[in-house]
Amino acid sequence: MKHKIAIAGAGFAGAVLARELVETGDFQVTVFDERDHIAGNCFTKRDDETGILLHQYGPHIFNTSRKDVWDYVNRWSEFVPFVNRVKAVTREGVFSMPINLLTINQYFKKKMNPQEAEDFLKNLSKKNISEPQNFEEQALKFLGSALYKSFFYGYTKKQWGVEPQELPASILKRLPVRFNYDDNYYNQKYQGLPVEGYTPIVQKILKHDDIEVRLKQKFKPQEKDLYHHVFWSGPIDSYFEFKLGRLRYRTLKFEKFVAQGDFQGNPVINYCEAEVPYTRITEHKHFSPWETHEKTVCFKEYSDFAKPEDTPYYPLRLPEDLTLLKKYVELAEQENKVTFIGRLGTYRYLDMHVVIGESLDLAKVCLSKNISDWPSFSQSPL
Repeated sequence: MKHKIAIAGAGFAGAVLARELVETGDFQVTVFDERDHIAGNCFTKRDDETGILLHQYGPHIFNTSRKDVWDYVNRWSEFVPFVNRVKAVTREGVFSMPINLLTINQYFKKKMNPQEAEDFLKNLSKKNISEPQNFEEQALKFLGSALYKSFFYGYTKKQWGVEPQELPASILKRLPVRFNYDDNYYNQKYQGLPVEGYTPIVQKILKHDDIEVRLKQKFKPQEKDLYHHVFWSGPIDSYFEFKLGRLRYRTLKFEKFVAQGDFQGNPVINYCEAEVPYTRITEHKHFSPWETHEKTVCFKEYSDFAKPEDTPYYPLRLPEDLTLLKKYVELAEQENKVTFIGRLGTYRYLDMHVVIGESLDLAKVCLSKNISDWPSFSQSPL
């Protein structure tokens, strides 16, 4: 008899795990999702008016250095190489992001070589900060006041809804500063976009005789005893019906507009000034440069604190959130037959390639153990 598995969430975390389990022939999986579509926040669809492929919940450019993850997604779709070259609008002008040698030379009106630029920034940095304790100190230590105020202060405050002094220094560490002319937003070995979008990939992953997908149906934790095991990719606090309080998230609001031709000449342009209410404008025809469209579709992106009815995007993970998270982790570890997975289930900021990699890794762990010994988490949230 096959083990019956329930998975809450039809995004990449749940879909990849479901497929890995059923391919052994030992499992039957039911995937639940309260939305009316699969693929989670990676959902893509054609715009009715223009035919442009839209990244409905914000752009997703696939990038990874794990060959097994790259090989996995290419199993389901053709990927076209794509380099994400972000531009940033500041009071001083339009520049390349992340900050690189061209950005530095243009901003300061210099003609420095890599070593000169590195020495120049060292002279601008705040010498009295030995170990940065927050985002602002991290920026001041490595960039100095001018670049921090122009590129990061306003954008970060809009993105996270708090002063940068309240954010951990680790957030800035994810954004490189390059002393060459490389304007590739990512550092990963493999980068690309699926020709058909992400939704068909998830459709193919879930297409198996031993996988049933139930859309517009939220899995109820009270039903876990109907299954041998449950994987939960929804918010960890929602599993426990928020009985200890709500973990805080940032959500995104999108303002769509259609224009003729090419609106901004680039897929992503950040707006760094605090006075501009949106964080960036994304132009989605540029995410399919192999296609031709007379019109264009753009989205202004606004960040806000997530209310109960909003889609949660980014976990805040400030000290008070982590204190509450620890209590939920303790509850989760007392649950039997439940594993918490993905961005929401582990309350971590995760790119999709990390989610896919963790699901592949978790499947290997689970398949090497007795089902009664499956772990409580795909990765520790703490």
